[in-house]
Amino acid sequence: MLAALIMLPLIGAVVTWLIPSDRLRPIALSVFACGHLGVTLRLLIATPPPSAGGWFNLDALGKIVLLSTSVLFFFCAIYSIGYLAYRLERSNRVLCIGLLICLSAASMVTITHHLGLLWVALETTTISMTPLIYFNRNARSIEATWKYLLICSVGVALALIGLYFLAYATIVAGVEPSLLLDDLIRDADKLSSGWVHAAFVFLLVGFGSKMGLAPLHTWKPDAYGESPGLVGAMLAGGLVNLAFLSLLRVYQLCLATREIAFFQNALVVMGLFSMIMAAIFMARQADFKRMLAYSSVEHVGIMAVALGLGGKAVFGALFHILANGLTKGVLFLSSGNIHRSYNSKSTDHVRGALRRLPWSGGIFLAGFIAITGSPPFAPFISEFTVVSSAFIDGRYMVGALFLISLGIIFIGMALTVLPMVMGEVPEDSEVTSYRDTLWTVGPPLGLLLMVFLLGVWIPAPLMTILQEGAALLEVHP
Repeated sequence: MLAALIMLPLIGAVVTWLIPSDRLRPIALSVFACGHLGVTLRLLIATPPPSAGGWFNLDALGKIVLLSTSVLFFFCAIYSIGYLAYRLERSNRVLCIGLLICLSAASMVTITHHLGLLWVALETTTISMTPLIYFNRNARSIEATWKYLLICSVGVALALIGLYFLAYATIVAGVEPSLLLDDLIRDADKLSSGWVHAAFVFLLVGFGSKMGLAPLHTWKPDAYGESPGLVGAMLAGGLVNLAFLSLLRVYQLCLATREIAFFQNALVVMGLFSMIMAAIFMARQADFKRMLAYSSVEHVGIMAVALGLGGKAVFGALFHILANGLTKGVLFLSSGNIHRSYNSKSTDHVRGALRRLPWSGGIFLAGFIAITGSPPFAPFISEFTVVSSAFIDGRYMVGALFLISLGIIFIGMALTVLPMVMGEVPEDSEVTSYRDTLWTVGPPLGLLLMVFLLGVWIPAPLMTILQEGAALLEVHP
């Protein structure tokens, strides 16, 4: 079953490559996405034991990220049927193949405990998504593509140096060289402290650039702004979580080496800095897709702060993986519909979306309410857990900066979103062929309902997985 997670999307990539019809490929994409989701749910119900040698092990942390990624991919695949029907002027072969290869690599990230293999799979997600950002074939999209490829690749290369340092730390310690997480945790007290510190710095910077933590976020506004809506959804709601899972693996190792305070403080600083940067650049943002990019910078900051605080905030960080990932799907898919209808991303031209597109405009507005941490949606639960934990633990400055940033970001997003969806459609607005359909409205609406349900009720099996994940990240005296 673990092999099926990897092989099924790869088989799908071959099938979509062989299909000659641009109309049929999104259907094939959806079929394989449905199959992957089915395998994922089966693995959550009956999880196999670790593989021989410990290379593959689907633990609670991997389950959370795998579930979030598979669910989001499924809805994006369904959405592609309607969306790509409006984009028949361009071949979607590369888009469908790239998405499926990315899903295969993403699955590998979630199930492997070998840090070297994790690095290879994470870099594969970067490479497979790169040509998808260039889907619109214009000057701005090619610039965004190169920014994404270069910055993320440099970041992941720095993470590779960190892995080299970890491996060398085992050699200095005189233990058997290994990059298996379980082996490193077992021998953690023997590892060279200096080399371990150096490894943690490079791993944090490397995986942090993939997440988009400030000041390593500069690729996000261009990549999210120029890519199609479903690609932006996978970047913001899928790949970000994979990079965060990589940091969680580093966090586990930090716990074992007793160097956790150093790593936690760095996470809190980078997380708060990301939130502050997002608050600054989100004010009066004229491009609503770039606004969503800065919202992503904010939310990776929230996850970093939560992980850095430790304790009960870790549960908030893990729940935020699901809450943020699914809500980003709502926003990017509905914003893609608005973009298609107005043929513009500028708030100077996009007005009165509720009148022109009642469904997409309404979903986008609800997504804005959800992503800003308003009840009764899921992000409220995770953000409240984090900020309450900060004050309970006496981290008053962290809690205050956290709340101030959230308030400024709410105002900044509102100044962009409310004029977009309210009011009258401009008389000079371009008339396009786009109309809301079940294929383009159903997926973001389905994701929105899930975000709402998770805000009022967390199913017992999911709660168990979240609690098991938090237990793996507890600081033991």
